[in-house]
Amino acid sequence: MSDTIHPAAPPSWPLGLFITGTDTGVGKTRTGAALAWALQQRGLRVRVRKPAESGCPAGPEGYEPQDAQTLRQAAGAIEPLEQVCRYRLRAPLSPERAARLEQVELTLDGLRGACLQGLEAGDFLFVEGAGGFYSPIAEAALNADLAQALGLPVLVVAADRLGTINHCLMTVETLRRRGLTLAGLVLNQPAVTDNAAGMDNAADLADWLRCPVLRLPHAQDHGPSAWAREAAALAALVDRWSPR
Repeated sequence: MSDTIHPAAPPSWPLGLFITGTDTGVGKTRTGAALAWALQQRGLRVRVRKPAESGCPAGPEGYEPQDAQTLRQAAGAIEPLEQVCRYRLRAPLSPERAARLEQVELTLDGLRGACLQGLEAGDFLFVEGAGGFYSPIAEAALNADLAQALGLPVLVVAADRLGTINHCLMTVETLRRRGLTLAGLVLNQPAVTDNAAGMDNAADLADWLRCPVLRLPHAQDHGPSAWAREAAALAALVDRWSPR
């Protein structure tokens, strides 16, 4: 990771999104699946990428990246899983640490190449990082470095709880300093909450950031029915990229 803040690399394609979180386990894949499903329903060819996934359980054909599989299905399963997720790691740690333990070479250039492989004109490139924006994702590289290397707008996902405003503002300030565009912010309602009466993170963050701040209520179900319902809550984002 460099101490110097460089401008974002200009993208070589017109449409795309990098989805990141303020932390791990805040609902990136849930949000991403709903968006990918909605965009492909609107006629876009969505190329989803989860270039590195750790914590993959072992299966009959090797490690099985569950988040990547969810994104692939939501996007219409138009590509093989190997294209969606090139690097699959067993240890439930940051990809950088897991790769080191498992003696897998994992570099920023390798991740960027995995994201760009197979793209065609008119594709919507949808990339999900691993963990929070400043979590290590490759050797000497953070999720922020991958987002910057791709030059895509960034959607920030956070859990809707006490402390979220601080985490969101720090994440957004960081991505803007790197020359990246904030696409919006999604707050996921946790299953159990002890939030203080009167708390309204969405309204407060919208005032601070002057950008779309959307809420997703907690839900237990998964799959197409959930994606359709949650896509409706994310319509302000979906409409932005849908063909007119």
